[in-house]
Amino acid sequence: MARIVSGGGWFSRWPVVRQLKGEDGRSDAARSARTDALTPRIQEADKVARSVCPYCAVGCGQLVYVKDGRVTQIEGDPDSPISRGRLCPKGSASKQLVTHPGRQTQVLYRRPHGTGWERLDLGTAMEMIADRVVRTRRETWQQTHEGKVVRRTMGIAGLGGATLDDEENYLMKKLYTALGAIQVENQARI
Repeated sequence: MARIVSGGGWFSRWPVVRQLKGEDGRSDAARSARTDALTPRIQEADKVARSVCPYCAVGCGQLVYVKDGRVTQIEGDPDSPISRGRLCPKGSASKQLVTHPGRQTQVLYRRPHGTGWERLDLGTAMEMIADRVVRTRRETWQQTHEGKVVRRTMGIAGLGGATLDDEENYLMKKLYTALGAIQVENQARI
């Protein structure tokens, strides 16, 4: 059996190794002015932000490269103890979440029995949601049930998702508890 020896042997005679080391006369045949002009997409970034992939509960680390306020590239974070620089196909394509031209950037609302969507400003949408939460809590509040003090609402429920981190899940649980909701579940556990 052949051994790989750093000073020679069959490995150093392998054509691809000779090309990479510059010892092969054909090494320039694979080069062109276009090849030499190419630079990595991350080279010209103004800043790099550390993030976590939003697709699943694994929490793979990401490096988000930004130039002129726009995301230019997203790659795996080699310092992440979870993913060690690797991303699955979904995580590798996560740049599209913020740069795809079809991404919705406005609140869309369809009225009850409506057939079309209308645009709302964020403030109006948040007020509508808050009003409905307060009204639902007030209309469905139970102080007692079958003679026992329960202080709850059965009209509000919460379902978390696998992409939420611990802090987000903690805050959601605190919010639902403060509202009196007892039907709180997480999709990651289902």
